[in-house]
Amino acid sequence: MTTSDLTLGLRARWSLLAMFFIMGISSMAWVPRIPEVKANLGLSDGQFGLLLAASSVGSVIGAQISGGFVHRFGSKNVLRVSQIIMPLGVLIMGVFLSVPGLLVGLFTMGFGYAAMDIAANSQAVVAEKLSKKKFLASLHGAWSIGTFGTALIGASLAAFVTPKWNLIVMAIIAPIIFVPLTEMLLPKERDEHIGEKGSKSRIPWFGGKVGILWLFAFGSLGSFVAEGASMDWGGILLAEHMGVPFGLTATVFASFAAAMIISRFTADNFMEKYGAYVTVRYIGMGGAVLWAVGIWVGIALHETQPIVAMLAINSGFFAAGLAIGPMFPAFIVGAANIDGVPPSLAIARIGVISIAGYFVGPTVTGFISELTSLPIALMYPAAMLLIAGYLGRILKPAN
Repeated sequence: MTTSDLTLGLRARWSLLAMFFIMGISSMAWVPRIPEVKANLGLSDGQFGLLLAASSVGSVIGAQISGGFVHRFGSKNVLRVSQIIMPLGVLIMGVFLSVPGLLVGLFTMGFGYAAMDIAANSQAVVAEKLSKKKFLASLHGAWSIGTFGTALIGASLAAFVTPKWNLIVMAIIAPIIFVPLTEMLLPKERDEHIGEKGSKSRIPWFGGKVGILWLFAFGSLGSFVAEGASMDWGGILLAEHMGVPFGLTATVFASFAAAMIISRFTADNFMEKYGAYVTVRYIGMGGAVLWAVGIWVGIALHETQPIVAMLAINSGFFAAGLAIGPMFPAFIVGAANIDGVPPSLAIARIGVISIAGYFVGPTVTGFISELTSLPIALMYPAAMLLIAGYLGRILKPAN
C-alpha cells in the first residue's frame, strides 16, 4: 500500500461520512411531518400505506439498475447523477403536497436514494481496503445522525413552518452539499467495481454461488422492514392511538434514530471484538422482543399513566434502533466477500431486496393496520426484525 492509497482512502472516508449524514437529513425530511401530512390529506392507514408504495417501486428499480451502472461506469459517476435525482423527489413532494405530488415525489426520491445508497456503499468497500480501517457501520451511523437531526428540525419547525417549505428548503440545500463531496471520492481508475470491457454487468437470481445471496438479502430485508415501519408509523402511533400532540410525536423517531447512531458508531469495534454473528443475532433478536413489549405496555398505560407509557414506547423503539443498527453493514460486507461474485453486483442484489423492504414494510404495515389496528400491525415489522436476528447465524465464520 502506498501513501497515496492511504490518502485516497481516508479522503473518501470523510467525504462518505458527510454524504451519508446529508442523505439522512434530506431523504427523511418529511418523516417528522408525516402525521400532519396524513391528517391534512384525510388519508386512512390503508390509503397512506398504499401511497408509500410509490417509494417502494422507485427504490426497487433504482437498486436493480444501479449495481449494473456501478459495474459499468464506476460508483462516483453513478453518484454524480443520483445525488440530483434524490433531492428532486423531495422537492416534488414539497411543491406538490397532494396525493399525486407525493406519488411522483416518493417514487423519484426512492429511486434516487436507492441508487445513491448502492453506489456509496460500493465506494466504501474499496475505501476500507485502501485505508485499512473498518468504517462501513459508522457511515450508516452518520446517516442515523442525519435522521436524528431531521427529527429535531421537523419537531422544532412544526409550529412555525409548513411541511411544504420544510421540504423545499431541504431539497435545495442537499445537492449544493452533495456535489463537492462526490468530487472528493475515489477516482474512476481506483474504483475496483468497474468490470473489464465486455464483462457482464448483471448476475443471475438463482443458482451457484449467487444462491447464498438470498440468505444475506433476507436478513437485511428484515432489518429494513423494521426500520422503515418504525420511522413512518411511530409518530402516527403516538398521535392517533395515544393522543400525543404533533410536536411530541417526533420523540419516538428521535429515540429510534439516537439508538441507531449509538449502535452504528460502536458496531465496527463490537463486531471486531465479538464477531458479526454474535452482534447481529443476539442483539437483533433481543431488540425485536423489547420493541414489541414496549409498544403494548405503552398502549395499555397511555390513558392512566401517560408518562410511563411514553417512556415504554420510546424505550421499545430505542431497543429496535440498537438491534437494527449493525445489520445492513454486516450483511453487505458478508455478501461482498463471496468468491466469484462482483462486490458491486452482490451489494446491488442485497439492495434490491432489502431497500425495497425499507419502503414495502410501511406499506404492508398500513394494510394490516386497516384490517386490525396499528399496534397489532407493528408486530409484523417486529417479527421481521426477529427473523433478521436469527439469520445472523450465516455471518458465523464457519458458515
